[in-house]
Amino acid sequence: MSGHAPGATYGKLTLMALLWGGTFIGGRIAAPEMGAAVTALWRYLIAVVLLLGFAFLLEGGLPRPTPRQWIGVVLVGATGVFVFNLCFMYGLARVPASRASLIMALNPAVTLLGAVLFLGERLTRNKVVGIAVALAGVAVVLGRGNPLHLLGGGIGFGEVVLFGCPVAWAANALIARRMLPDMSPVAATTWSALAGGAMLAGAAAVSGPLVPVGASWQAWAALVFLGTFGTAVALVLFYDGVRRIGAARTAVFINLVPVFAVALGVLALGEPLELSMLVGGALVIGGVLLLNRPEPRGGAASHAA
Repeated sequence: MSGHAPGATYGKLTLMALLWGGTFIGGRIAAPEMGAAVTALWRYLIAVVLLLGFAFLLEGGLPRPTPRQWIGVVLVGATGVFVFNLCFMYGLARVPASRASLIMALNPAVTLLGAVLFLGERLTRNKVVGIAVALAGVAVVLGRGNPLHLLGGGIGFGEVVLFGCPVAWAANALIARRMLPDMSPVAATTWSALAGGAMLAGAAAVSGPLVPVGASWQAWAALVFLGTFGTAVALVLFYDGVRRIGAARTAVFINLVPVFAVALGVLALGEPLELSMLVGGALVIGGVLLLNRPEPRGGAASHAA
């Protein structure tokens, strides 16, 4: 760790957030043309080839999972690859990239709730307030400034589907934490991508042709970006950050993802920048930062759970 300048690591993690922010643009371009299942499948076909290369380059190969780990990688593949990407691509085919990214910013809050419900993790005052603020921010975004609009049906079906992404991500994180603690991140990601990719192939085969021959070059370029930079390269940057500065400090950079996604949506796709998105996005990111804020000493008495 001492042989690597922290500034270089922070720069790589900022690039990681930019690449993940770019996946919303790539999905928004490719999914409407190719369909959700086919876009998700090709994203992971490209990513798996690169992940296999990274596994042999960085770790000398891909170890065979134990029986328990096989169950884990299949479950992680089902949640974090199959369900997550179907919801992601289906939602992006119908919802602007900038709005979609602010819904997805709920990932840490939903994961924490899952840890409370299924792993017995304790809720502190900061975490309760952080979850409430993040949820309020998403309500502001979806209600376009007035959360009460949601009570009157002011939320589209694509936005409802996108809520499946934080749920799938939380399940993926909790399963990996319980069932894959002894497997390296690169190996776990590669095996899970293989398992989830096989499931996506089945869904894509049912939905139509596996090769969208009539798709535009822009859609194919977006797909190559999704698989190469938005998946394989970004994951390697993420795991390198975890190795060098720890998981907690690395996770803070994920808060930049919706910021980059909104900016790219405005610049690359000409999406409108609404005041409600700025206010709601600030609430979401502020709530997530509050989730990660250390409790003051003596705060154990304020546990809510």
